[in-house]
Amino acid sequence: MLLTRRAAIKGVVATAVGTITGASAYGVLYERHHLGTTQATLPVSGLPPPLDGLRIGFVTDVHHSSMVPADDVRRAVDLVSAERPDLIVLGGDYVTWGDRAFVGPVAELLAPLTAPQGVFAILGNHDDDRDMPAALTAKHIQVLKRTRLEIRGEPLELAGIRFWTRKTTEIARVIKGARDTVLLLAHDPRRLDAAAELDVPAVLSGHTHGGQVVLPGVGAIARRSFPVLEGLASRENTWMFVSRGVGTVYVPVRINCPPEVAIVTLQRKSEI
Repeated sequence: MLLTRRAAIKGVVATAVGTITGASAYGVLYERHHLGTTQATLPVSGLPPPLDGLRIGFVTDVHHSSMVPADDVRRAVDLVSAERPDLIVLGGDYVTWGDRAFVGPVAELLAPLTAPQGVFAILGNHDDDRDMPAALTAKHIQVLKRTRLEIRGEPLELAGIRFWTRKTTEIARVIKGARDTVLLLAHDPRRLDAAAELDVPAVLSGHTHGGQVVLPGVGAIARRSFPVLEGLASRENTWMFVSRGVGTVYVPVRINCPPEVAIVTLQRKSEI
């Protein structure tokens, strides 16, 4: 029987926690709270020259819960705000298992985020379709399907899909009629192949937590399930950036996989 991602993480963590000491224990007890800022450059085919260098603040997989305290979310907001990006996108999974006790609070914690071109959000697999989008909208965070921005005199199409939008035909409906450069926000990086098939030049994703538990000599438990666990990946003319995210799920542990917010800079790339 195939081992589920949750069971695998719990099993490996149980083994690891039982054997690690000293420096490794630091990763178990503290690393999950040591949030940092990652600077990334995302190549974008056909990006208009005025949009070269556009900076996007990217926050994903907050998972505000009893395991991910408000202070961690505030730290994420402060780190992104300090970078003064041109726009901010939120990549889903604001709570865990749709826990309504944290829906309002996490929206309140994210409310201070502002950017000249706006703050946009998509939903993850832990977010419900009613309460979470309503809470974000109430804080002036736009939950995306598609919107067309005018930045530096040039258009940019932001398209967002929820976790459960999986089929290429479903994604095609979201971006149908787009005439300008499309930036797709897709919670799950497994949408990379579909994006490439549709010739979407750029994608931002989360969901993987970077593996969350990355053991020396073993690697990340989830590495075979996704085209990329963190950082950059490409298929044909499509480039994707995947963030490790802010929070944790299943167990309150990160090992060799610190949490992050990201500042993603778009870079013009010639057509392949």
